[in-house]
Amino acid sequence: MNLKHFFTALALTLCTISAAVIITLNFRPLYYMDMDYYNLSENTGYPEKEIRENYDALIDYNSVFFRDALDFPTLPMSEEGRIHFVEVKRIFVFIQAVLFPLSLIGSLLGIYFLRHQKPSYLKLTSFLNLALPALLGILIALNWDQFFVKFHELFFNNDYWIFDETTDPVITLLPDGYFMHCALMILAIIFLSSLLSFILYRKKTKLR
Repeated sequence: MNLKHFFTALALTLCTISAAVIITLNFRPLYYMDMDYYNLSENTGYPEKEIRENYDALIDYNSVFFRDALDFPTLPMSEEGRIHFVEVKRIFVFIQAVLFPLSLIGSLLGIYFLRHQKPSYLKLTSFLNLALPALLGILIALNWDQFFVKFHELFFNNDYWIFDETTDPVITLLPDGYFMHCALMILAIIFLSSLLSFILYRKKTKLR
């Protein structure tokens, strides 16, 4: 396998990962289902309508197209909380505005230049997309809480992500289980992409 196949597979893998993150971020029904699953209204004392409005404000804020400052409709926010959400948005904006479009362009270019060759890049893409969810899935299954902490320590250089519910009550509306479900959804999308890549590889190989 030459470098063109390797870089095409890498681009496809990064494209899949970034797409999975973007899809999960914007898949609001996942949170709405968790509202019922975790009885958020009963456990927090906030009406369901109010919970949705504050959650929607947070998701809207993380969109690459949203330019205003974060302002929860009914919840207060500390300065540390504001800084943390700014840092989170930077990560999501990078994924939406840089990683996804560049990896998509790289994938399309690679596929175009390799269109007359055996699609070995699809086989490698399948492997890469399978290895990642397998590894992360094992870590999540072994200890979700530790995985959650290590993830934040890796991506943030402060402890502002450790919220005090008295100053940042939004944290009561975001149970750890919701983030675990987001992680599982991302891994499921990546796994399905791995399966699709392998099916396409077998199909194209037989055609050749």
